[in-house]
Amino acid sequence: MAYVLSNLPEYPHENLLVGPKNFADAGIYKITEEIATVSTLDFFTPVVNDPYDYGQISAANALSDVYAMGGKPLTAMNILCYPLNILNKDILIGILKGGADKVNEAGAVIVGGHTLQDTEIKYGLAVTGVVHPQRIMTNAGARPGDMLVLTKPLGTGLIISAIKANKVLEEHIGLVTKSMVALNNTASETMMEVGVNACTDITGFGLLGHAFEMAEASKVTLSFSAEHIPIFEGCERYVRMGLIPGVSRLGKKYLKDAIRINPKIREDLIDIFFDAQTSGGLLISVPKERVDVLCARLKERGVLTADIVGEVYKRQEVSLVVVP
Repeated sequence: MAYVLSNLPEYPHENLLVGPKNFADAGIYKITEEIATVSTLDFFTPVVNDPYDYGQISAANALSDVYAMGGKPLTAMNILCYPLNILNKDILIGILKGGADKVNEAGAVIVGGHTLQDTEIKYGLAVTGVVHPQRIMTNAGARPGDMLVLTKPLGTGLIISAIKANKVLEEHIGLVTKSMVALNNTASETMMEVGVNACTDITGFGLLGHAFEMAEASKVTLSFSAEHIPIFEGCERYVRMGLIPGVSRLGKKYLKDAIRINPKIREDLIDIFFDAQTSGGLLISVPKERVDVLCARLKERGVLTADIVGEVYKRQEVSLVVVP
């Protein structure tokens, strides 16, 4: 996709503060000196069997891009593809209700949408939010000396693969669903309150894929401590079963020359760090003197995890480093 975008024409506009060339989580367009819009969209095929949960997860995932930029979602539009002739319409009702309830929880409203007949279900949202032009959070501000904080465990991709292969343990479905339906609003509001330097949400490129984008955008090197990265129970089991999503394998292959991994780290853990996430948490780069305050407030406010997973260094020969 980077190659495709690099070969498209550019149409600069003075009000476009963050656009497709930035590889950011969402686009930012300045309206006034105090208001800018945050625009994003995302949709995908079912990741769990329950229609309502799938709708919630898809909505939370789409809303997350706005939160990663420090914004507040205002409106959303449904994107729905479905096989009309073979699908029980109650399934569609469950999906759309899950999405609507999650958008309502976010304090936003659904204003419409678009449907299309397809061979399989796909659902998501196009979301518009607002942010102050001087308070935009991007993945380009990480500074040497910052600490890296992650707000959700890793492993949703592996557990989703296990669900689709009918090899998942029932207790793991509940754990991962709770994480995927959780909004990143509290984490976003807390980081903006404390004052941090950079942020991205962890989705399809996995922790190390999105970390690579942050390192490149910020012109720094990110170092992760493997033992401090939170992962869902059961993930190592599913790695050993070969249930690694294809996109996770591609990310690992693509970044092999941009990352230095300590040989003491088990290969199954590395596969989890590359695992493609659905509705993952935020990776936050925060000044060292504020990291304890950030983590304490995140924990007080019920964020799933508030783990210090690494540190930012001056640019080295590689973008990413993983140590035990």
